[in-house]
Amino acid sequence: MGAFLLWLMRDIIPAFLGAVVMYVLFRPLFAVFLVKWNFPKWLATLSVVALSFLLLVLPFVVVGFMITDKVQLLLEQTDSINAILYRVQDYIGYDFHDPATLNKLMQSVQGTLFGSVSSIISGVGGMFLTVAILYFILWFMLMNYNKFEKTLARIVPFSRLESDQFADELKSSTFGNVLGQGAICLVQATLLSIGFVIFGLEDPIFWGTITFFVSFLPVVGAPLVFVPAGLIALAYGDTYAGYGIMIYGFVLVTNIDNVMRLFISRYFADSHPLITILGVIAGIPVFGILGLVFGPLLISWFLLLTRILIKSETKV
Repeated sequence: MGAFLLWLMRDIIPAFLGAVVMYVLFRPLFAVFLVKWNFPKWLATLSVVALSFLLLVLPFVVVGFMITDKVQLLLEQTDSINAILYRVQDYIGYDFHDPATLNKLMQSVQGTLFGSVSSIISGVGGMFLTVAILYFILWFMLMNYNKFEKTLARIVPFSRLESDQFADELKSSTFGNVLGQGAICLVQATLLSIGFVIFGLEDPIFWGTITFFVSFLPVVGAPLVFVPAGLIALAYGDTYAGYGIMIYGFVLVTNIDNVMRLFISRYFADSHPLITILGVIAGIPVFGILGLVFGPLLISWFLLLTRILIKSETKV
């Protein structure tokens, strides 16, 4: 029956995981509101819900509208895409002037962009429903935090010491994957936006925003933005901007990842890049854009549980 119920509720698993992540992230702040500032429980819960929405949910909504507007603008400006293709042809020597080749390529580009816009628009309703269920679950988790945590401690197959250890490592792993990786992506996105301004490339804020999301893929994330930008600039004959943004990207933007991980590992559990890559690859098909966070988190939690269970068996 439990397996059947889990199958029935499979569509709200992202909401449940999101509520768990939110609870772990904002539980310390909730304690400050409740204990230090003497907020009533309902006010402390409402404050956490409002702050989490402003800090984590609203930016995703804004970015979604930015991407949709940009894609729709590109769909209306086929002449600009043609001009870029002709420039690339002159640079690499491939014949795009063949009408059949050009039409096929344009149809492919437009089909991909139109499909992306359609999927985003069709997914808006489901995303709002997921967010609503997420906050519904989070509200009751916070309002009944004592009962929730005691019940959780009672049902996990660990001793009290192991349960405390699991809670500490779970918090460290979640903070490292969400806040740590998010901080790295934010710094890389900011640096690349500054690079776009320095070398005179268009739409630095938009492409910086895209960089924030693709940077969840370590090593290969940011180059997915600045390498094509550099190649397009070279195709237009702007060698200063083309070579400049690529050198700037490889030297500064990609290497800041390694530098920041040294600081993050001092405070939080820093996931191995392989865990992040595998988590993103596995998470995105299941959870959509939320898979950028949930995929690596689930692998980290699984490894954490396995490690604690191995320690328990060793003691026995």
